[in-house]
Amino acid sequence: MNQFSLRHDVTGHEHSTECLGSWCASPDAAEHTISLTEALRSVRRPLFLVRKESALVAELGGIGQLGGAPGAGESLAAYAPPCLPENLGDPSFCRDLGIRFPYLGGSMAKGISSAAIAEELGRAGMLGFFGAAGLPLSQVEAAIDRLKSSLGELPFGFNLIHSPHEPDLERDLAELYIRKEVRIVEASAFLDLTLPLVRYALHGIRRGQYGKIVLPNRVIAKVSREELAAKFFAPAPEKFLRELVENGSLSAEQAELAAHVPLAQDVTAEADSGGHTDNRPAIALFPTIASLAVRLQAQYNYDRKLRVGLAGGVSTPASAAAAFAMGAAYLMTGSVNQACVESGTSDTVRALLAETRQADVIMAPAADMFEMGVTVQVLKRGTMFPMRAAKLYEIYRSHKSLAEIPATEMEKLEKTFFQATVDDIWRDTRSYFLVRDPAQVDRAERDAKHQMALVFRWYLGMAAHWAKDGAEKRRMDYQVWCGPAMGAFNEWAAGSFLQSPEQRKVVTVALNILHGAAALNRANFLRSQGIDLPQEAVALPPLELAQIKEYLC
Repeated sequence: MNQFSLRHDVTGHEHSTECLGSWCASPDAAEHTISLTEALRSVRRPLFLVRKESALVAELGGIGQLGGAPGAGESLAAYAPPCLPENLGDPSFCRDLGIRFPYLGGSMAKGISSAAIAEELGRAGMLGFFGAAGLPLSQVEAAIDRLKSSLGELPFGFNLIHSPHEPDLERDLAELYIRKEVRIVEASAFLDLTLPLVRYALHGIRRGQYGKIVLPNRVIAKVSREELAAKFFAPAPEKFLRELVENGSLSAEQAELAAHVPLAQDVTAEADSGGHTDNRPAIALFPTIASLAVRLQAQYNYDRKLRVGLAGGVSTPASAAAAFAMGAAYLMTGSVNQACVESGTSDTVRALLAETRQADVIMAPAADMFEMGVTVQVLKRGTMFPMRAAKLYEIYRSHKSLAEIPATEMEKLEKTFFQATVDDIWRDTRSYFLVRDPAQVDRAERDAKHQMALVFRWYLGMAAHWAKDGAEKRRMDYQVWCGPAMGAFNEWAAGSFLQSPEQRKVVTVALNILHGAAALNRANFLRSQGIDLPQEAVALPPLELAQIKEYLC
């Protein structure tokens, strides 16, 4: 489609779009016909819609003059400027992080957001977070060493997840990041600020050469509630500063500097995402957090800009374009990356994700915050995990100990859920926690209800491992963290090469989302000038990576 009719209203009468100016073909330009879709995708070049008789024709070359009568040239009906994907977000965000594109691969626990994802995104001018939650410290340390070696000076990040039931593990992970000089951390699932998080954020704080306060470590907080966003945007609480000074982690001078900077300059508004989420709609959550950032910026009179990104539901060019239109400084993706070949999950899970639709997700009890009733969003299609996890929480709420569970109920749990006796499960669980966190065993041997919680958490935790490892015999127990964005991606990718799980590569997906968003931004620019664009021209199906690079170079 290289031309299309002028817009008509419901009566069938043609609209008279105003003349923006004139357009002339370049004297030395060869005759070349280009489709509107091709013109929209050519994001590095200005796009002119030229009125020719009763049609509009897309032109990329030539000379456009805005304002005045057409004169010797042809009538210019609309114009869209270049729109590079790297310019869609906040340029200061990319500059501060040392990346080209405002695109982050969010963390998914147990290494599902893998070192390979972080490497691929880093080399492509983006940033990936390694999903450290639920992994032994030795495995996290090995991932740090790998990324430092493979990426060199290119940026990468690691996840620090809130661990209210295992605070020592949260502390040890924060200390590992300090010791290994991990400079970017994604703080997720926090219910409140903690001392280990604040210590990491403020470690090494100082005044720079020109007097500006420098924070070597950067926290990017992922939140679903404005009250928590306010805590991250504020300076570190005084009680934590006093404690850090008292234990020697900060000097008095450093604590004074900390009172003048936000704990996190960047906050990701996490909407309806996979895993930990409050299922907030992005279109309501993001403007709320963005407004909060403006207000707190003025309140604290910071010397640096508070920025807000968006996560949850972002998996297509349309959702990315909407996020940037609302003012997102950057995008963060999650579910869609798990479906890529570089993720740390199994081929079986990737195949399940490739068949997922938006309604195929549900909330289920979270392993890390089981006793608190916290839930995570998971895949329900092809697995019994959500129903079984909910049943375990119902039993936990109704009974004081394993011994109190009726024999018929216990028989069902052992035969169907655990596929082992409770005694065997407790033996394995006890051995695990004696290494990971011995205090949990001490408490369980004094508190029968806590013992029951640990046994039930064994199932929830193993369900994620069975999925990650592709354990065929436990397929009906797979726990797969997933949000509705996965279904949106599959709908968009249907019929293209990205429909196949084997073709889904994290950079190809990322650049399709970003490049498509830039093209849609140009389309919206034309719409704002009264142009009625044909639907087929803005469908923008996925492109091979080499094709996208031609448009971006």
